[in-house]
Amino acid sequence: MKKKDERVHAYHDRNFLDSREGRGLRILSEYLEPQARFQKHRIHDTIVFMGSARTPSREQAEAMQGEAEPEAAARALEMSAYYEAARELARRMTEWSKGLADPERRFVVCTGGGPGIMEAANRGAAEADGANVGLTISIPMEEFDNPYITQELHCYFHYFFMRKFWFTYLAKGVVLFPGGFGTLDELFEILTLVQTRKMTKKLPIVLFGTSFWNEVVNFDALVRYGTISPGDLALFHSTDSVDDAYDFLTRELVAHAMQRSGAVL
Repeated sequence: MKKKDERVHAYHDRNFLDSREGRGLRILSEYLEPQARFQKHRIHDTIVFMGSARTPSREQAEAMQGEAEPEAAARALEMSAYYEAARELARRMTEWSKGLADPERRFVVCTGGGPGIMEAANRGAAEADGANVGLTISIPMEEFDNPYITQELHCYFHYFFMRKFWFTYLAKGVVLFPGGFGTLDELFEILTLVQTRKMTKKLPIVLFGTSFWNEVVNFDALVRYGTISPGDLALFHSTDSVDDAYDFLTRELVAHAMQRSGAVL
């Protein structure tokens, strides 16, 4: 009786693909697979929303009142204002982008695909009937996805650096809401790319929530100690207003990105 052919092509060999030697292919896959998906769905420009995965919606915060510790409940209600601001700004940016006379999908809302601020932005874009992107990272924590992402544009990553590449590569604007280590990491990487001119495109950066950012990051101290230049403070725009953030972003996009579709670093 003829023995069954047990040969496996290398590109089907899970032991190899999951091995140290296969790491290069795994990294390349996290470049090529999203690229093919974005090209298929005509996603060339994004507005990236970043912020804490722990920020509750107003509904969630109101449900905590009387059930959680008073201090925690009050903080949740205060922080929920950022969720609602991200939701509203994403909705308005999506409506604006859909109204552009352009055959391509322009300035599509993009997030890290998780809960909190990320959910808020995807939710706002979905409420405006707009396609939106979620770049989810695989981390050992409870359910991280949110239900508002356009499913064809929901990408999953193992490598943080490949996820961050896709954040910055397609971005034509970035809005950062209060967040933790991940948000701070993303903020300083983007600022470094812009400051060192490794990113050649004009990238409007909004820090939303002045009291938070002024307390958490002392940019003035960095100037005072001479570790950044005074002009570096012009690399970002600080605000507490959805109207102001919307006006700033749309003004900058019209001035610098309208004729420049596609990814530019």
